[in-house]
Parts: sequence; C-alpha cells; structure tokens
Amino acid sequence: MTPEEMSARLMFHVKHEAIADLQKFYQVLADGNEVMNLVGPATLPDYWSRHVLDSAQLLDCRPDARTWADLGAGAGFPGIVLSILLKHSTTLADGPAPHVYLVESLTKRCRFLQTVVDDLNLPATVINDRAENVSVKVDVVTARAVAPMIKLLGFAEGFIRKGADAWFLKGENVESELVDAGKVWKFDVEQSESMSDPRGRVIHIRRLRRAR
Repeated sequence: MTPEEMSARLMFHVKHEAIADLQKFYQVLADGNEVMNLVGPATLPDYWSRHVLDSAQLLDCRPDARTWADLGAGAGFPGIVLSILLKHSTTLADGPAPHVYLVESLTKRCRFLQTVVDDLNLPATVINDRAENVSVKVDVVTARAVAPMIKLLGFAEGFIRKGADAWFLKGENVESELVDAGKVWKFDVEQSESMSDPRGRVIHIRRLRRAR
C-alpha cells in the first residue's frame, strides 16, 4: 500500500505535510527497531497498511475529538500517527489545540517516543507511568496490542470515568476477550471490521462499570 492509497481509504483528510512526517517517522522507527524491539521486523514493509492505516482509522470514528490518550503507546501506534495527523488537521483549526497523551510504562520506549515527538514537533506528551496511575481528562482513550480486554478495561477505567470515549484496536480473538471481560465488567460494545485487516476489529466501549 502506498501513502496515497492509505490516505484514500480514510474520510479524515490527510495533508501532504502529514504524509511527509509519517515518512520521517518510518525512518526513525526502522532505525530504532535495530536496537530495540518496537515492532516485528516483518511488519515494516507493510508500514502504511499494517501500522499507519490501522491507527489512522480511529480518526474516522471520532473526527471531532481533540484530546486522546494512547495506553501502552509502545512504538507509537496509534498515538504517534494520531498526533501527526492532528498536527496537520485543518478540521480542528478552530478551538483548543489537539493533543495526544502517550502513556507508556517502559522507560526505553518513552525515550524513543520523546525523540519522535521532539523531532517532528508533535502535539503530544509522553507519560512514563502505568495507565492506571495516570489521571488526565481526554475525549478518547485508545490502545493497540496492549493487553486482553479484561485488563485493558481496568487500565482505561479512570479515563472513561472522566468522560472519555473508548475505542480500541483488537485482533481476531476479540470475541473470547469480550466474553472474559464480561465476567468482571458490564459494558455496551460495538465493533466494526478494521480497515487494515478484515480479521481485526475496532471496538467501541460505552457505559463501562464493574459487574456486581
């Protein structure tokens, strides 16, 4: 998939300047992957579909959202991609500036994320802490490949309680994860097919509360 093909799949408008930043991010990611485990090396040739489109589709779900929290931000998916696209967005030009909080517990990954944020001048804050210890109010809380749903909902609970909308990127085993999560949590869930892989799902969680 080319950058142009990736962009064409989205309703969210991707500017040429954003494509340029995403290309720079690819190079930093590839270089960083030589010294630490950021993403599977075999996935780098599919960067635009496997990583960028997978992350960017969240903006089609909540194009009005200005503040995001990416839990377990890791290599920067979806958080870095979201912050690049939001940096260049004209849709949100009026009103408060968009911002992404990149929450990551591993210090070495936080150093990588901070390097990307600084080099690309992104509207993002790196938080080196566990998600359940972080207290910020955002429009959307999200995560990708962080933990099974039963644990992920615990990580996101504080953000949701503060009013965040929850959108998660999950794989083909999400149905069994939702069944397990239902033993601890009560919630409304909607799911749709991922743009990047028909086996993947975009999960929208609402009205989260603990089961009694």
